[in-house]
Amino acid sequence: MLAIRTRSRRAAALATAAVLAAVAAPSLTATPATATTASAATTASDYDSTYYKDAIGKTGDSLKSALHTIISDQTKLSYSAVWDALKATDEDPDNSGNVILLYSGVSRSKSLNGGDTGDWNREHVWAKSHGDFGTSTGPGTDIHHLRPSDVRVNSVRGNKDFDNGGSAVSEGGGSLTDSDSFEPRDAVKGDVARMIFYMAVRYEGGDGFADLEVNGQVDNGSNPYMGKLSVLKAWNDEDPPDAYEERRNQVIYDEFQHNRNPFVDHPEWVESIW
Repeated sequence: MLAIRTRSRRAAALATAAVLAAVAAPSLTATPATATTASAATTASDYDSTYYKDAIGKTGDSLKSALHTIISDQTKLSYSAVWDALKATDEDPDNSGNVILLYSGVSRSKSLNGGDTGDWNREHVWAKSHGDFGTSTGPGTDIHHLRPSDVRVNSVRGNKDFDNGGSAVSEGGGSLTDSDSFEPRDAVKGDVARMIFYMAVRYEGGDGFADLEVNGQVDNGSNPYMGKLSVLKAWNDEDPPDAYEERRNQVIYDEFQHNRNPFVDHPEWVESIW
């Protein structure tokens, strides 16, 4: 189990972090990477009196409703524009020519985006068949849950729900899978959980799309649900936001969609709502 950091420690770490620098040349070789560098000159609390002011102090359904209103004000991308966005949001802090792949943790050249073996593609962490939104502008192109993933590992994950257990995924960085669920590597379990919770708050049945909800089961098929709630909550606690995830949230806000994932800024809000 990973140690839970307090918000004060996270805020102090973020406030003292150096501005992200790209220092290495691109490489076509897939090598293991760790996302440990970040950041931004701001902290989550800097947004409490502005961006989140209508949510502060609320809990439960009232908090969820307030956050939905706040984060629904966003710039929407086309599916083709997602390629370039991910090259910025998921850039390897140790190699500006690479992105870090979500499930495997591998650093791979930005130029190797596509659909062939050895490429990386656009993974919908909230599986696009769960609610049948496909790649439509909106949930299908929302980069808060779209991440670079190895083509083959992405295929293994498919549209499975998230849960603990299974067999090791070949070259999956420690990820596990079985017939109806997928468990990502430890370093991104919290990231995955917070992306799922974001989607459940952002897409509430408006915009012509299904009402996405997190539930307590797996094997949800094409229903607009993703599980497993108890496991995702545990992952959120066990793997708090790190500098890489916080930087990603900031880049999306500053440069692309101009909305934030509130659970990266306030992971404690997961328990407040669910």
